[in-house]
Amino acid sequence: MAEWPLPETFPSGSGAVRWNRLGGADRPPLVLLHGTPFSSYVWRAVARSLARDHQVFVWDMPGYGMSEKSAGQDVSLAAQGRVFTELLGHWGLEDPLVVAHDFGGAVALRAHLLHGVGYRALALVDPVALAPWGSPFFRLVRDHAEVFEELPPALHRALVREYVGSTGGPGLHPTVLDQLVEPWLGESGQSAFYRQIAQADQRYTDEIQDRYPGIDVPTLICWGEDDAWIPVAKGRELAAAVPGARWEPIAHAGHLVQEDAPAELTAALLAFLRHPH
Repeated sequence: MAEWPLPETFPSGSGAVRWNRLGGADRPPLVLLHGTPFSSYVWRAVARSLARDHQVFVWDMPGYGMSEKSAGQDVSLAAQGRVFTELLGHWGLEDPLVVAHDFGGAVALRAHLLHGVGYRALALVDPVALAPWGSPFFRLVRDHAEVFEELPPALHRALVREYVGSTGGPGLHPTVLDQLVEPWLGESGQSAFYRQIAQADQRYTDEIQDRYPGIDVPTLICWGEDDAWIPVAKGRELAAAVPGARWEPIAHAGHLVQEDAPAELTAALLAFLRHPH
């Protein structure tokens, strides 16, 4: 993807991870985590803005975007939490700033609460964090992934486009929608799409949900008020569970706040990251 290159490769325990770094090495390190079924591409505008003040690390999780997709691959939340921990070690980062969206929020929370990874501050954007999660469509596909994997390519493409475009808010630009759908096309992409849904299990957040009141790093929770995938009420519930968490609802934005309101999200993140305490 010429617009959003990830030229570096890290051989993680769940397959090759593609990543990149933006901004000067003398700036405070900040790591961005994407959600599902997306990739680091959704962070492109925000990442470039944050790189004016930070050294920004972006990566596609195994099974997503430009990273490795392979049969039998473990792309569960448990695996992604381990990979994130490995990556931070590879980058030599201790206590970085972390900004995580959707499924990436659960990855960041698991790395912190189960693997002892420290953060200077943590910003969560419409994260997967509290039960129950998963839309009726998501659960249907998860329970019958092997059937959906056999869809003709044209029907699969239409399904993914409809699903990615259902996040709420003003709607995605057609070019952006094309970029988000493209990694899931072709034989390997189609299999990978259903593989990641099949491995999405609420038990991975159930394992950590009771630990949220013990989070002692500065935390910001941003939420698109028009999120069609995870209701804004879940955001308020999460903000109440994390001691001292700042709550930042963002108007006229759906689940993909980065696409719907990049300026408003960047402003909220910068205000928090500059003065997290």
